[in-house]
Amino acid sequence: MPPTQSVLDRSFGPMLVLGIFILISGIIFSWSFYSARSGQQTISVTGSAKTTAKADLAKWTVEVYRLAFQEQVQGAYGSVASDVASVKAYFKAQGIADDAITTNTAVADQDWSYQSNGGPTRYRVHQEVTITSKEVEKVQGLAQSGALVAKGYSVNPHQPEYYVTDLPNIRVELLGKAVADAKARATEIAKSGGSSVGKISSASSGVVQVLAPNSTGVEDYGQYDTSTIEKEVSVTARTTFFVK
Repeated sequence: MPPTQSVLDRSFGPMLVLGIFILISGIIFSWSFYSARSGQQTISVTGSAKTTAKADLAKWTVEVYRLAFQEQVQGAYGSVASDVASVKAYFKAQGIADDAITTNTAVADQDWSYQSNGGPTRYRVHQEVTITSKEVEKVQGLAQSGALVAKGYSVNPHQPEYYVTDLPNIRVELLGKAVADAKARATEIAKSGGSSVGKISSASSGVVQVLAPNSTGVEDYGQYDTSTIEKEVSVTARTTFFVK
């Protein structure tokens, strides 16, 4: 083999390796440079929105009961059934529709509040009558009247519950306003740094709070206050924006 050919062969290998190294390095540098230039800063802000709402569905439960010892339980069932029929008749007379009134099964539970001291066991025979109606004010009036107690029935009226059935639509409307509020806040923050807010990068909905007016009792997992007809509904939205 000619001497010149041997020299070329010996020098070609390192040069080839060096060339490949330079090529790969160039690719890595170009990719890193592109990533740095294409990366965009973002800003995350929580916006909120609230509105007032009025309950359009009321639920009121009245527990009818009788206390009886073991030998009297059967008669207590009959007395409770009679009282339940009278309570339902009273509700209908007050304008509550028949299909708005429901009852559960009468049961007898041991009355643990009674200290027998070795004597006979006392039982509490009870049955619930529930009104579920869109006539919210009428149900409220019945609950506040105390007429059933005045009539002499052994009843335990529960606290009436008031619900907003259109809450899903209200929530969607408030989410849009909460995102707009987040953008307004983000704009002010970006402006202070000499930047401006661009498109939304991501957004997530917070919990819905349904509270009595002027209440501050929010909960991390949301709250639904059913004690009042008038309500205040609020929602938050965590939104991330690109910064230009």
